Amino acid sequence: MNVQNDILVSVVIPTYKREAECLSKAINSVFAQTYKNTEIIVVDDSPSTYEKRNEVKIYISSLADKNVIYLQNEKNIGGSLTRNRGIEASHGKYITFLDDDDWYTPEKIETQLNFMIKNDCDASLSNTIMCKNGNPVEVRDFKDISAFDKKSLLHYHLLHHLTGTSTYMFKADKLRKIGGFDDALCGQEFILMLKAIEGDLKIRYMDVNHVFHTISSKGSISFSKNKIQGEKNLYKIKCRYFHELSKSEIRYIKFRYHAIMAIAYKRNSMYIQMIGEGLTAVATAPGVFLNECFSLLKNTLEQRKK
Repeated sequence: MNVQNDILVSVVIPTYKREAECLSKAINSVFAQTYKNTEIIVVDDSPSTYEKRNEVKIYISSLADKNVIYLQNEKNIGGSLTRNRGIEASHGKYITFLDDDDWYTPEKIETQLNFMIKNDCDASLSNTIMCKNGNPVEVRDFKDISAFDKKSLLHYHLLHHLTGTSTYMFKADKLRKIGGFDDALCGQEFILMLKAIEGDLKIRYMDVNHVFHTISSKGSISFSKNKIQGEKNLYKIKCRYFHELSKSEIRYIKFRYHAIMAIAYKRNSMYIQMIGEGLTAVATAPGVFLNECFSLLKNTLEQRKK
């Protein structure tokens, strides 16, 4: 089944302290789509003091003949509210997202829109090709999802995170119905998908690789102290669902939380806290710890062979 170009798809691109050259790679990947009935909403969350902000504005202005909407936030409001502003300004029946340092393959929108219509989805997601310095290093997928009922999706999401914002596509009315993104220090996409599951949206997974995600420390919350408080907030959310999970699932979530906290503390040179969280992670689930170490070693050896 191939859709005609009569359904408008909105692509929301939030940008923060990004140079025009980098942003253009993301935008050009939308221009190169095989599906042409799209609009792009770029929402600039950079501070007014950012020296390259005017260059971005000039670049967007040069795209006047394209279907591009450019919005500047008066002040920095964060990724969640910036995406919500893009959602509010969009006109498409379907909405998808693209981070300013990510990019699509040319078939991304057409393939996902076809998939959404064929399966009558309210929301869908796909795989992510993780890249360093422009080179693919791994593919994150969800091939082990066993079922798509609400309970199964909730369990899977709490343990493994059905995330990858640039892989998401929503029916616009359903996205607005669940309230879009929550304003959170981190894990905005996790919370959005949790709201979609709790809101009984029909969610499906598309096993394709059409999104490239850049792994970078520049401007990343993963390397800031916000990560510490953000992960604490996410853990509190997960704890609300412990009554629905098995003991082994709870142990895994606790292990993952303490392991992530150990990494966050290390990146902020808080070594005493790092050691404490690391030891707690091992004590919580020693079997999971050994499995994670084995998987990490295996992946490292595979990468060296490439």
